Amino acid sequence: MVVDDHPMWREGVARDLTEAGFLVVATSGEGRQAIRVAAAARPDVVVLDLQLPDVSGVEVVRGLRAVLPEVRVLMLSASGEQQSVLDAVKAGATGYLVKSTAPGEFLDAVRRTAAGDPVFTPGLAGLVLGEYRRLAAGSGTAGGAGAADGSETGAPRLTERETEVLRLVAKGLSYKQIAQRLGLSHRTVQNHVQNTLGKLQLHNRVELTRYAIERGLDD
Repeated sequence: MVVDDHPMWREGVARDLTEAGFLVVATSGEGRQAIRVAAAARPDVVVLDLQLPDVSGVEVVRGLRAVLPEVRVLMLSASGEQQSVLDAVKAGATGYLVKSTAPGEFLDAVRRTAAGDPVFTPGLAGLVLGEYRRLAAGSGTAGGAGAADGSETGAPRLTERETEVLRLVAKGLSYKQIAQRLGLSHRTVQNHVQNTLGKLQLHNRVELTRYAIERGLDD
């Protein structure tokens, strides 16, 4: 699904996605309408502009996550300001690209978003991880919340492999990079991440990354 208030841009993105083999199930130019349409169309990925005429893209992310908890949201915005990026990710966006991104890079980002990878314009991934580390340090939870696998906290236990994958997620590696590092298939890595999300009752890799950083797993 494509959400942008500029008709030419919205139609152009939808056309590029269709030509690349994606099924565009809906488009919208307003935030509240997008949430209603998404609830019915049930897209796997929403490509969402930050600036909309009725509500902000950040509010739309929250609304989308409320009606479709598993949806993946890729922000596509003219703004690369740090606060905009952090607000979007904290609301539940999976990734964030600026509109100057090349078409080929954009299409690859959509594929990676659909696969569950967090995707950011170069330079922004470090910003997001840095913010999570700052929050973790401020909360005083890093390194002091018990074992990473939950054995000392009463939390669900993670297997050794799940913990290993979680460490690499916390370092910002993509599924493909984790698979190469551990000698696993892309699908196996996805399964480990999904199992970990279920055990920890988290919803996406953004929340999983913060969980891991709070426990010092990115060291």
